[in-house]
Amino acid sequence: MAALGGKLTKKLVENLGPGRHGDGAGLYLVVDPSGARRWIVRVTVKGQKNRKGAPLRTDFGLGGADVVTLNQARERALDYRRMAKAGLNPRFNARRDVPTFEELARQVHIDRLPTWKNPKHGQQWLNTLRDYAFPKIGRMPVDSIGQPEVLMCLLPVWTAKHETARRLMQRIKTVLDVAKSSGFREGENPVIAVKEAGVLPKVKARVVHHEAMPWRDVPAFYAELEGRTATAAKALQFTILSACRTSEVLGMTWEEIDSETRLWTIPAQRMKTGVAHRVPLTDEMLRILEPMRAMASAYVFEGQKRHRPLSNMSMLMLLRRIGRGEFTVHGFRSTFRDWAAEAAGAPREVAEAALAHQVGTDVERAYARSDLLERRRELMQTWSVCLIPEPKR
Repeated sequence: MAALGGKLTKKLVENLGPGRHGDGAGLYLVVDPSGARRWIVRVTVKGQKNRKGAPLRTDFGLGGADVVTLNQARERALDYRRMAKAGLNPRFNARRDVPTFEELARQVHIDRLPTWKNPKHGQQWLNTLRDYAFPKIGRMPVDSIGQPEVLMCLLPVWTAKHETARRLMQRIKTVLDVAKSSGFREGENPVIAVKEAGVLPKVKARVVHHEAMPWRDVPAFYAELEGRTATAAKALQFTILSACRTSEVLGMTWEEIDSETRLWTIPAQRMKTGVAHRVPLTDEMLRILEPMRAMASAYVFEGQKRHRPLSNMSMLMLLRRIGRGEFTVHGFRSTFRDWAAEAAGAPREVAEAALAHQVGTDVERAYARSDLLERRRELMQTWSVCLIPEPKR
């Protein structure tokens, strides 16, 4: 078959830097920051629509550039475009060559990108496989991977980096599950067999607790922060007052704040639970926020880089600088929870709602539609008064 024309050349394929480089007609060379190179093709399937009613446009992996040549990628892309033009989805009609583990893993990554909360999570998923699986089994066809190959990936990190190894195990299992459902493998997933065989060393689980300052000590500490002008100190004060997570406070923008209704609404995409959360703003919270407007930034707590938020380490480093390194920022949520139970006598559902925790079964939550805003407003005001007994003059 004659070579198909395009914008790329063999030399460019070998030397282009990170990014997505088009060859034309929907074929792209994707170069990762690590230098890994792979082919994808984007096609529009005739007569088929996505869930929003738009034409079904999909990316398909064609293999790594180290094993699939430019001409082979063009030929495969042409096959996919012909199928799509005929109304056939290439996912179900493409030639069933058994892919390598890396090829299929990268395709799974592409397919699942829309399901992750943000691109960072998706990249972490792939990076774990890139660092610990691809060097050992990346070039192996997925139908030839068994227990020995899985162990070859897991054992070097099982005890030294146990949490990483657990994630690696789950991600290898996911790729091999997809391989089976796609018809590339048969039989039991070897990851399950490895787990059940008991051949991996037993690692004692470590329960990590965020060290929390006793609530009786917080007023004095809060007064110490009041004497500091650094943005990190103001952000930490607000974090303590609101009982919110570090990422929620540092990512806060002025658009999320309504001073008239005294509400800070955190959008769902920034919440760990994926559900929008309303935080009632007390007088003390508003007092801290108002001077921040002078920075004229979209972010309330701007960092050293213009129009960028503070680093997520800024408040922790502040704790260390002032000799409170035994505590964590996240621990102040536990401090608030202890105070709510021991001193305020707050009902469990109100205290948990203040922390944006989901309480009860799915059925219970389906009927409990209220976020208890006004009861939480009273609780947060009492917490502010506890931290600052005397009103500001």
